[in-house]
Amino acid sequence: MPKRFLKRYMPTPEKIREIKSLHFLGDLLHEPNLWHINRHAVARAFMIGIFMCFMPMPFQMVPAVFLAIWLNANLPLSVALVWISNPITMPPMLYFNYKVGAWVLGRPVLDFEFQLTWAWLSQRLVDIGIPLYFGSILVGAVAGSTAYLTIQYLWRRKVREDWHKRQQARHQRETSGH
Repeated sequence: MPKRFLKRYMPTPEKIREIKSLHFLGDLLHEPNLWHINRHAVARAFMIGIFMCFMPMPFQMVPAVFLAIWLNANLPLSVALVWISNPITMPPMLYFNYKVGAWVLGRPVLDFEFQLTWAWLSQRLVDIGIPLYFGSILVGAVAGSTAYLTIQYLWRRKVREDWHKRQQARHQRETSGH
């Protein structure tokens, strides 16, 4: 994973500290590990951000911030990845999560019709909500874990490739110098 590419597009700790709505976090934002770009912090950030983007809830970034702080992940990347789910991508993601949850729980997939009535909400919220949240947690956990393992693998592969290139360049310098 190219560090320079990530550093170019990520906000600095100083810019984040200037955001008044985050002042309630106090000194937690001063923790240097939340801003490092290394294999572990980036892989954890992908795991958190992708897991949280599948959660059907408002303000997904808030739990992503707390998880990033708790797990020592890269904070800006954790929050940015939550935006994979946005007003355009959210409906198909939630429908997929609902279908996965219904399938795993052995429930029939219900047709979506919406009525803004108390009777509809009280009955359908349980019928749709349980498979939706179960499927969201399941899909989020699988996608987040896959992202974590993928970042770990790609980062290690890149480091190995760079090391081999340096070894070959060193070998060429040594053989051409003699």
